[in-house]
Amino acid sequence: MIRTIGFKKDGTCQQNASLEDIKRGEFDWYWVDFDQPDKEEEGELAAAFDFHPLAIEDCMERGYQRPKLDDYHEYIFFLVHSLSKDTYDAQELNLFVNDSMLVTFHHEKLEGIEQLWKKLQQCTDVEEFDPVSLVHAVVDNIVDEYFPYVYGIEDHLNHIEERTDENSSHDLMDRLFDVRHDMQKLRRSLLPMRDLLYRLLSTSKISMDKEQQLYFQDIYDHVIKLVEMLESYREFSSDIRDNYISVSSDKMNNIMMTLTVITTIFMPLTFIAGLYGMNFVHIPELEYQNGYFVVLGIMAAIAIIMFFVFRKIGWLRFSKSKKKKRRRIFLK
Repeated sequence: MIRTIGFKKDGTCQQNASLEDIKRGEFDWYWVDFDQPDKEEEGELAAAFDFHPLAIEDCMERGYQRPKLDDYHEYIFFLVHSLSKDTYDAQELNLFVNDSMLVTFHHEKLEGIEQLWKKLQQCTDVEEFDPVSLVHAVVDNIVDEYFPYVYGIEDHLNHIEERTDENSSHDLMDRLFDVRHDMQKLRRSLLPMRDLLYRLLSTSKISMDKEQQLYFQDIYDHVIKLVEMLESYREFSSDIRDNYISVSSDKMNNIMMTLTVITTIFMPLTFIAGLYGMNFVHIPELEYQNGYFVVLGIMAAIAIIMFFVFRKIGWLRFSKSKKKKRRRIFLK
């Protein structure tokens, strides 16, 4: 679907104007939205507007592309990432903007675009809008969508770190790596968007007054905050992972040490049992009347002596683990 709305110098607006009327120059500025276009409507992007083929190619491509900003002299091309409601997958939004136009192109339905479009359809208070203001509103809505996801990651990490559920450690680690995967997907969108906003604040191709620059600076600060939060959560998740690996390694070492001690104790006993289990006819000790009990006594004495020797040198440690509630300290 292709939606259009044009604004004239007298403050009036016209909705659903044709692309021919839009290009005829009757409007002070206009917004054309390619909302989930089909193949035929996608062709209108190249036919109706004199956009660079590389920018049009970026719009048509459905694979993952990094957020970016390209300066094509007469206009600036944006590619930003919105987030889907159900997953952390990125949804691409392409914007062409200059002082007299805004053209948006997206393959998925975007709530931020829908809210702004409904507001503009009322044709009230249109004086407060221009292409730059709309770009700010769109990007601001997109960046605000990231905060609930990032805060949700913090809740997941706290839940894993506290181990409040009854899942096994392996299940918790599986969840931890899922969270780290989601964080990586968010970073792939936020880091390029941070650079994009920095370039936008530095460019002179779009006319922005001081007030508009302050608003874009606010979005830039929000993106920096999101990136810093993700970096701190990555370190937090790494600490949880390292602690789990350390605890697992310590448990494994204790198990291996215990098994090694048991094996070492039974080695001489196995040797004695194997020695007298050989099928030779002439073994002198076999004729002793109490030889069986003597051998059992010797084997028991060896096992007991070795047990106390290993315990004395610290190879056998039996510790009782008690669960204690950990108190979280908040620094104010």
